[in-house]
Amino acid sequence: MKHLSRRTFSSRMALGAAALWAGPHLSIKGATPRQGQGRSLGVALVGLGSYSTYQLAPALQQTKHCHLAGIVTGTPAKAERWQAEYGIGKDHVYSYESFDAIANDPDIDIVYVVLPNSMHAEFCIRAARAGKHVICEKPMAVSVAECDAIINACREAGVKLSVGYRLQSEPYTQEIKRLVREKTFGDVRFVSADAGYISRGNPEQWRLDRERSGGGALMNMGVYSIQSCIYSCGKNPIGVSAQEFSTRPEYFRDTDETITAQFTFPGGVVGQMMTSHNANANRLYGSCEAGWFELQPANNYGPLRGNTSKGPIEFPHESQQKLQMDDFARHILEGSPNRAPGEMGRRDMVIVEAIYRSIGDGGRQIAIDLPEGYGIVKE
Repeated sequence: MKHLSRRTFSSRMALGAAALWAGPHLSIKGATPRQGQGRSLGVALVGLGSYSTYQLAPALQQTKHCHLAGIVTGTPAKAERWQAEYGIGKDHVYSYESFDAIANDPDIDIVYVVLPNSMHAEFCIRAARAGKHVICEKPMAVSVAECDAIINACREAGVKLSVGYRLQSEPYTQEIKRLVREKTFGDVRFVSADAGYISRGNPEQWRLDRERSGGGALMNMGVYSIQSCIYSCGKNPIGVSAQEFSTRPEYFRDTDETITAQFTFPGGVVGQMMTSHNANANRLYGSCEAGWFELQPANNYGPLRGNTSKGPIEFPHESQQKLQMDDFARHILEGSPNRAPGEMGRRDMVIVEAIYRSIGDGGRQIAIDLPEGYGIVKE
């Protein structure tokens, strides 16, 4: 495969956090911790694309601590279909233009932003100012500056923020984290994570448009590879070198097709990752002093499959989205840990930007400056 020259960042990455969005603060009406155990929180989905349609909405029919209470869409025909299918009243249906009126809807506690990446910051900030808790689908934004703006808006409004990292709530991932934390096989020495699929769809789709996506495979499946490397050793990387490859430049005209990267971690741990929109990949592997662990598949909607040098990992399959949204609802209602806080999403964008900088500089090693443990949730 041929190595490509640097791709320019989205113009959004040059924006300062302070200048991103402006506007008055609205009253806060979201739920607060300990507000009442047993209560089910209302969730509004912003954007009714395939992920909302085929994953989130069905999962919200299974959740125990939250439920589908509203929708936000720019397509009236979609709104009508969803109202009929899920019994959503017209008072809980919003357009993108009327979205801010959601502040006056007492039946909606959480807003889940499921829009193209370039729209995450705007609607997360508007949701926070409307007094609603926020779930932002991954990646959190198209730049670290936008992540900062989202975090600051939620902090100022006094609402909770989570990123749509469904794998943080599913049992196979939790088990790998436990093995690492308890040093079941001794210290981790090497980690490897691959995540990708072959894109053959419409070349005009938003994921292949840098202005709307902020990047290609790295901003989509690559976030899973980054996350897998981190939780497989329990540490944040301190350096990265990366390469970009393309075999279908006529299709991937504007975004990265395949990216590989090599990480260094504290304590001598090394790692590697691959992500692609032109290769199927779905594996996590960790080599330790006295054994190994593996998930394959590691990052699809499941069921996942795990194995270790001591034997298989086995858990019954459940909807990852159901587990994820129930975890966040319990965090709001009961004060349980937030398994995917905004700081985790911001951390991953710091790493994404470092990877793109390394590619732009011919694969040079780039230092990653993150506080120890930043974005890592202690179980």
